[in-house]
Amino acid sequence: MSTEHVLDRRPGGHARDRVRTTANKVPEVTASFWIIKVLTTGMGETASDWLAHLLGPVPAVGLGGLGLVAALVLQFAVRRYVAWIYWTAIVMVSVFGTMAADILHVGLGIPYTLSTPLFMIALAAVFALWYGAERTLSIHGIRTRRREVFYWAAVLATFALGTAAGDLTATVGLGYLGSAVLFGAAICVPALAHRAGVLGAVPAFWTAYVITRPLGASIADWMAVGPHRGGLGLGLGPVTLSWTVAILALVGHLAVTRRDVRSA
Repeated sequence: MSTEHVLDRRPGGHARDRVRTTANKVPEVTASFWIIKVLTTGMGETASDWLAHLLGPVPAVGLGGLGLVAALVLQFAVRRYVAWIYWTAIVMVSVFGTMAADILHVGLGIPYTLSTPLFMIALAAVFALWYGAERTLSIHGIRTRRREVFYWAAVLATFALGTAAGDLTATVGLGYLGSAVLFGAAICVPALAHRAGVLGAVPAFWTAYVITRPLGASIADWMAVGPHRGGLGLGLGPVTLSWTVAILALVGHLAVTRRDVRSA
């Protein structure tokens, strides 16, 4: 799915909203977009667990929450898409989204079989409100403050849903590697359905977007956990750091080349 397939050509909302943001606030949907997205999901998964082991659950959640707020404040403050700012916000959503799902399961004892549909309902509610207000769910019309709020609410919901879904499949017998294979196959479905003309570009994009979360998290967990849990045993810290380096390299490349910015 490329940008031209999900580009929203409708006017950017009310006139008072249009003056808030004058350029689209999200990147082009390219191969780099999907690669970085998967990397951020895996890095967020292991970083969340690493911080919880290093600092303790409560300080880790507090730090993750502060990081998310700071990143979103910066993202909302700029008037155009800036690669490092946008992807920093995505990373922090990934870290905190993981923590939110883990809090429900570990802290409150809510099973993944319940939290997964709950997050699905939450995401559906965000989409319903967004579409009811804007008549579109396209990510390439994020030019007003209201659309930006809906966009980031949807992003946060997709990360929490994907985390719960990935943990659900990993704990029902598939394991991390089996889950990675499952979601790797699943992410091909919306792309193929869109290519065949049976699924619209926007629902295909958001379906794939949700699936990237459990896909990346399953791969990262498989690399990090020990052989007794079916993993490679590389450790949470090394996996987090290595995936962070990969993200920094790719985002740095995009910041220089600007290949993820639509020409005027």
